[in-house]
Amino acid sequence: MVALDAYVFVFVAGVITALATGIGALPFLFFDSISDRGNVALWGFASGVMLAASLFGLVQEGLAEGTPVEIGVGALAGAVLVVVAHEVLTDADIDPREYEEADFKNLILILGVLTVHSFPEGIAVGVSFADLGLEGGTALFGFTVPLLAVFMTLAISIHNVPEGTAISIPLRAMGVSKQKMVWWAVFSSLPQPIGAVAAFAFVRYARAFLPYGFGFAAGAMIYLVLSEFVPEALETGADLPRGGKPILVGGIALGVALMVPLAYL
Repeated sequence: MVALDAYVFVFVAGVITALATGIGALPFLFFDSISDRGNVALWGFASGVMLAASLFGLVQEGLAEGTPVEIGVGALAGAVLVVVAHEVLTDADIDPREYEEADFKNLILILGVLTVHSFPEGIAVGVSFADLGLEGGTALFGFTVPLLAVFMTLAISIHNVPEGTAISIPLRAMGVSKQKMVWWAVFSSLPQPIGAVAAFAFVRYARAFLPYGFGFAAGAMIYLVLSEFVPEALETGADLPRGGKPILVGGIALGVALMVPLAYL
């Protein structure tokens, strides 16, 4: 039986990643806008962080727990979940201005769309805490915390900062107040602590499925990068030299360069 305080600990880790999204809105306290060039770089950086966390964190740890086939099956399931969720919500694309005007029905749709985007990141955090309280981790706030969990919480938090900036850009253009932009950026990541606790509970009670869990989280996040982040960056940078591709690649490289050394510390 897993103690309640372990679930609270994982939930708090998920809340930390969600709060990091709000940091992305803080630049708008000092600047009125961010250029397309800067926006493309931010999308690239967020993509690089997520790819590095998936490949050098989740996949590598998964291979230590299971076979490549198990990781592959899990990754495919994660990608399929995102595809199916997108299909279900295909007609529910949310205009950020609706954050300000949402009635109950629209709020449910907004939460659905946000869950598709941020729930997989929460799953990644929760799965990384599978060995919480077991040997081999580092002492932190009275818990023995797996190093992978520290890495993934840090990685998702870093990734969420530019994502929060990207969320804030249209809100700023629509005249949403600077203080409210911080709140709405955090709001967009609220499914993450829920996903973290759900994934943690599953892998602790079904340890045999842990390799699939690592693959699932990695597959969902990598698919989000390829299907959402990169296309969004290319669309934003369409009018830049060479379509903004060099800036995007540079941002990805920077994100990977930041996270890979942390994965091996």
